[in-house]
Amino acid sequence: MSLFTHVFACLFGIGSWVAINGMWVELPLIVPSIPEGWYLPSYLTIIIQMANIGPLFITLMHRFRPGVLDERPVIYTIVTVGVVATFLLLPAVCGGLHLVRHLSSLHDASAASVPHHLLHWRGSKRSELQAHYQRANFSTQGFFLFLSAMMMVCLGAFLLLNFHPAVAQEHKSKGYVDDSQRVEKIDMSQAPNNENPEQTPMLDFPEGTVIKQHSAFGKGTYILAWVNALTNAVLPSVQAYSCLPYGNQAYHLAATLSSVANPVACFIAMFVPIRTLVLMGFLTVTGTGFGAYIMAMAALSPCPLLINHDLGAALIVLTWVIFVLTLSYVKVIIGVILRDEGHSALVWCGAVVQLGSMLGALSMFPLVSVYRLFQSGDPCNTKCPK
Repeated sequence: MSLFTHVFACLFGIGSWVAINGMWVELPLIVPSIPEGWYLPSYLTIIIQMANIGPLFITLMHRFRPGVLDERPVIYTIVTVGVVATFLLLPAVCGGLHLVRHLSSLHDASAASVPHHLLHWRGSKRSELQAHYQRANFSTQGFFLFLSAMMMVCLGAFLLLNFHPAVAQEHKSKGYVDDSQRVEKIDMSQAPNNENPEQTPMLDFPEGTVIKQHSAFGKGTYILAWVNALTNAVLPSVQAYSCLPYGNQAYHLAATLSSVANPVACFIAMFVPIRTLVLMGFLTVTGTGFGAYIMAMAALSPCPLLINHDLGAALIVLTWVIFVLTLSYVKVIIGVILRDEGHSALVWCGAVVQLGSMLGALSMFPLVSVYRLFQSGDPCNTKCPK
């Protein structure tokens, strides 16, 4: 594969999550200033999971009608919708409308940054503190304009990957082969002594271990669903409750650094791809433990542990980073394992990812937004015991 193809493949891949991750990173500026308040992450989680109908449709097509669905028009549609969706957020310059009802209010409401507190008097006998938010260094409209531009770059890269002559020459030599046709494409006569071509083992097992057929990934399916439920739905739904009691700065750092931890885990897995069930199990348990601490702090909101101490804010930020780092590594390693199994295995990997995320969102949304088991606070008026 040429350098040209590598570059544009990377630019195309950026568009897969840039809009969603961009929205989550911007939440610390948005949540304190809109009517939905601390419920917004939960709303976004369930709304995002509504899009699971797309991966479900593609998975069913690959299962029951393999080779019929051309994925290129689907990708064109998805990326184009991403460009339009992020661009439509730009004109919002006024209003106090609810974000869930009118997404355009997102930008005007989110033109706030790190707060300072202002004494606000109402009447001659009653007073209360009200948070006043300073303007951000650059507007949220500018941020979403950047996201829209990134989606346009993604669309342009995919167009070049399909129509540029240099890439077209590579397509002629390396066509897509579906798993259902893979066996027919293998020239068995090229294998020495008519043996099967060498296959890359999915996992590193100790010598002498008896391996059963189809057991290589097996339980990894449940691990994949579990870690995606935690990282994509369960914990993001309560991120505001776990971080905002410690201040907007803690929320901002947790959201930003945890987003950075995801690609860091991918780079680590690229150079240190350890494919052992023991390591995957250890990292899954470790990440789940940090996730349990995050959930506990969210449950104690608006007065979690160490709320009056700087250590509390540092601890919650560090916990979020380690939580995302460990479980992201697990997800990448499972993806690497399934990549060796072919295109069909990756399709089912995507289905399990979305299934786990959907189940996590469906389980958390009623707890957060319907039964309201988690309590929000106010930076000025919430009094916690020291």
